[in-house]
Amino acid sequence: MSADATYEEPDTTGWRARFTQLGPGVMAAATGVGAGDLVATMVAGSRYGYALFWAVLVGTVFKLGLGEAVGRWHLSSNRTLLSGWRTLGRWTTGYFGVYVVIWGFVYGATAMSASALPLNAMFPALPVRYWAMLCGLAGLALVWFGRYGLLEKVMTVLVGVMFVTVVATAVLVGPNFTALGGGLVPSLPTGSIVYVLGLMGGVGGTITMAAYGYWTFAKGWRTPKWLPIMRTDNAAGYITTGIFVVAMLVVGSELLLGRRIVEGDEGLLYLADTLAADYGQWARIPFLVGFFAVTFTSLIGVWNGVSLLFADWWRTWRLPREAPPETADDYAHKAGEHSTPFRVYLLWLTIPPMALLFLDKPFQLTIAYGVLGALFMPFLAGTLLFLLNSRTLMPAQQRSRWLSNTVLTLCLVLFVVLAVQKLVSLLL
Repeated sequence: MSADATYEEPDTTGWRARFTQLGPGVMAAATGVGAGDLVATMVAGSRYGYALFWAVLVGTVFKLGLGEAVGRWHLSSNRTLLSGWRTLGRWTTGYFGVYVVIWGFVYGATAMSASALPLNAMFPALPVRYWAMLCGLAGLALVWFGRYGLLEKVMTVLVGVMFVTVVATAVLVGPNFTALGGGLVPSLPTGSIVYVLGLMGGVGGTITMAAYGYWTFAKGWRTPKWLPIMRTDNAAGYITTGIFVVAMLVVGSELLLGRRIVEGDEGLLYLADTLAADYGQWARIPFLVGFFAVTFTSLIGVWNGVSLLFADWWRTWRLPREAPPETADDYAHKAGEHSTPFRVYLLWLTIPPMALLFLDKPFQLTIAYGVLGALFMPFLAGTLLFLLNSRTLMPAQQRSRWLSNTVLTLCLVLFVVLAVQKLVSLLL
């Protein structure tokens, strides 16, 4: 466990005291929202204006519910998420192990390339693939030599840059508040169902949500007394994310409505060029800086958070079947930022994926990545529903009540629908 961790009792006497202790929620939300999420929202705005604003808000509520569930499991059970999955059977850790290895190889190249795009746009002398390698190595060095406390400070600064640049761009193009208010009424314009499902289920919804509880442990939060702080922290992170996404919806609606734009991360470069054409270079450069902040926070958050998950997976996978469930203190001594598995996975995220920067992704690998990834969010929501209602694993006072169960059930249904849609698109 991080040397930054402290185990003092939380101060919950007022809102100011709570906000001074926040951090893991910003890490989780900023890591989960990458360039692809901003592009998806921008494209939705360019096609349907403000009509899908309601879907953005519903998606934010879903992520709030999932984040709270992950944090509550760690703080109330005094076990990690991998330890909880182990109680459900070896199939859970087996699935996660296969998924995290394939996911890391493909995502490593994707994250490095996304971070390189804005740098190449500002400094084109160096090709994208070499910027990508530099970004990967920078993330490797920061996570290898840094610890949670340093990463939290870096992420907070980058989130501030994201907030200023993305929201400033929305203010620049001028939101139509009347139309935005009209978007609160649920509607399904023709052909919008795919975008609705994506906005509700995709924004901030990745494997990194499972890392939230590990960051709460790294912060020094260990007991149910930290639940009020955790809930404030989780809400602050995802409300900030919601503001980012609404800002991109405004930009898509006001600046790009009716235009044919490039989908994928390159869509943000198209937006930067459009800003330059309509307002001048002074508008393009700050947006590209914000674009880099969005992508690099995802990179370093994954480099740290998913490496923590892998380290804990390695610990739990090797336990004998008859071994009793381990506590957070057991995890602290056998996994975490100091452990060999953590560093091995950190290297796995950085070095081997560089080969993909020179090659197309192999077809079979892409299919495996898509299939396993489509199943992860239903897996997360479904297992949390079981774990948080377990009479043997959770104290009575911290078990899920009707609101949490309703949100998790709706998440499960949504993610199953998204998984089916993804699998059909991959296999047909």
